[in-house]
Amino acid sequence: MTDPLRIAVLGLTHDHVWDNLPFLSTHTDAELIAAADPNEPLLSRIATDYGCKTYTSAADLLASEDLDAVYIFGNNFEGAELAIKAMSRKLHVLIEKPMAANLAQADRMVATAKANDVKLVINWPFAWWPQLQKAIALAEEGAIGKLWAVKYRAAHAGPAELGCSQYFCDWLFNPELNGAGALMDYCCYGSVLSASLLGLPESVTGMTGGQVKDGLAVEDNALIAMKYPFGMSSAEGSWTQIGKLTSYATTFYGTTGTILVEPRVGGRLVLATESEPIGSEVPVLESAPSLQNSANHFVDVIRNDSPPWILCDPANSRNAQEILEAGLRSVTSGRHQSLPLDS
Repeated sequence: MTDPLRIAVLGLTHDHVWDNLPFLSTHTDAELIAAADPNEPLLSRIATDYGCKTYTSAADLLASEDLDAVYIFGNNFEGAELAIKAMSRKLHVLIEKPMAANLAQADRMVATAKANDVKLVINWPFAWWPQLQKAIALAEEGAIGKLWAVKYRAAHAGPAELGCSQYFCDWLFNPELNGAGALMDYCCYGSVLSASLLGLPESVTGMTGGQVKDGLAVEDNALIAMKYPFGMSSAEGSWTQIGKLTSYATTFYGTTGTILVEPRVGGRLVLATESEPIGSEVPVLESAPSLQNSANHFVDVIRNDSPPWILCDPANSRNAQEILEAGLRSVTSGRHQSLPLDS
């Protein structure tokens, strides 16, 4: 019988870490060994809640602990650099979306994983929705004909208004550490959906505007439009929306049907066709264990030497990063950006 995978956490300033640690701590084939972060209150919290060792330096942790893998939940820029260092030490990596602050980092991460023959898994919170998993399967098997558009809008009233910690907000509002503002934080979801199902678009147009909040160094609303040889997609992100109407719903448009995915665990999946234009609910079964949460998937990918699921695949997240970068370049230049991007 093999020993449980020894896993450490590098970075605790991304609030999503606290949603994912319970799955890791209860997994029968994984053990939370240690955590590193410069913020003492966060170290105290994880030590109290999970009883693991703590370090104020990720470098010290990596030098001191015998590990198989790491979780990374820091800011986008430093998290990508930590991922590269960890993979260079032959450690498998699970990192929170969007994987990096810029395309150059994403490319280095993919190359480092390949060079060291380790697994790189990108954790997208909506990847564990059973109804989204089913919708992607339906789209891939041609249930709505040829897919020609993907639409996703991620929106809320703002990180601070949502109750995000000050540690999280500090870097979300920093264009260097986040990579942008709402565009990076929330347009990334629609970008990875489109990249996963349709590949890289031939051109991207980015737009920011409707700046509602005062004093932010980053945009609080953004839109990315993607043009494909056969179709188009859109990714919207907002930190200023009041209420939940239109938030987090996913739509796939095909030549013979439309799929609507209602958000969050427990949401419905609705399929409309020419014969049933109003649409009807599609039964959604419980996900396979390996697709129920981040820990289950990460352990399964490592133990079975299997590729990450489509949304967690670093190649698709890397392409999403290129879409985001093209969007940012378009915002700056005021022009469409052709893909692939020039370096």
